[in-house]
Amino acid sequence: MELVLENKIDNPMKRNLPIFTCAIVAALITSASATVTMDWVTIGNANNAADPATGSLYGAVDHAYRIGKYEVTNAQYGEFLNAKGQSNSNGVYNASMPTYGITQSGTSGNFSYTVTSALANRPVVFVSWFDAARFANWMMNGQGNASMETGAYTLNNATSGIITANIGAQVYIPSENEWYKAAYYNAANTSYSLYPNGQNTITTADANYANSVGSSTNVGTYSSDPSSYGTNDQGGNVYEWNDAVSGSSRGVRGGAWGSSGGLRSSSRYSDDPTYGYGYSGFRVASVPEPTSILLSMLAGGMMLIRRKR
Repeated sequence: MELVLENKIDNPMKRNLPIFTCAIVAALITSASATVTMDWVTIGNANNAADPATGSLYGAVDHAYRIGKYEVTNAQYGEFLNAKGQSNSNGVYNASMPTYGITQSGTSGNFSYTVTSALANRPVVFVSWFDAARFANWMMNGQGNASMETGAYTLNNATSGIITANIGAQVYIPSENEWYKAAYYNAANTSYSLYPNGQNTITTADANYANSVGSSTNVGTYSSDPSSYGTNDQGGNVYEWNDAVSGSSRGVRGGAWGSSGGLRSSSRYSDDPTYGYGYSGFRVASVPEPTSILLSMLAGGMMLIRRKR
């Protein structure tokens, strides 16, 4: 894991600009085949100032959005694998996953996946940035047999390189500013905390880090010490991918169960997006009220949805 020192600010003008058809937008409404649901936390207070402790580089977000209350779990990722992993296309299943809760069986073209019940609510690990992007595409497109190659990200079987979120993305890997705001910002007093428990101090009673438990824990185990917005485990448990770009690497934040660092707001890292590790997972973000957006879009004669990030 590489420590990132330079600032990489998301520029919405540099994002891809596909035109979404009625079929793509209609998929935003969860279909009968959808089995994965997310507990969302709404992050409002648009146009908040960036954190002055970072030189005003991080935390400013000019729009409302939602972010997963928890990291994506083995159970949720297992549903994705059973829907789209029959041939393990583009390596969405990692051979190291069995130890951490997901087992593959069968032959290519007919692979199936079993989630260890005791580990079902642990965060999924050994997922690359590309795996997370494919999960986000699948979620955005309505799950089931929906595409994992297009949607929030136009991947088209890519497993390397830098690919940015499409304008109009509805479920996606959070930008670094979105992740940072959810973890550290307190809208009540318009200030930032040093740690993602809403405080300037943290202990192993507040989060799973410093090998205090010896493994990851079920998401929400430390729910008594959430961020000011109510997210859980943005400090400790597993590192989480974000959408920041640093050269050929992608952003990672949040610390992990076996690490004593990474929880503080100043801790900023990057990793090779093609690799998954035993200490890294992800959570997803979303624009609020997708069905309301759909209705507005239909009423407006299929105008492009443009989400600023």
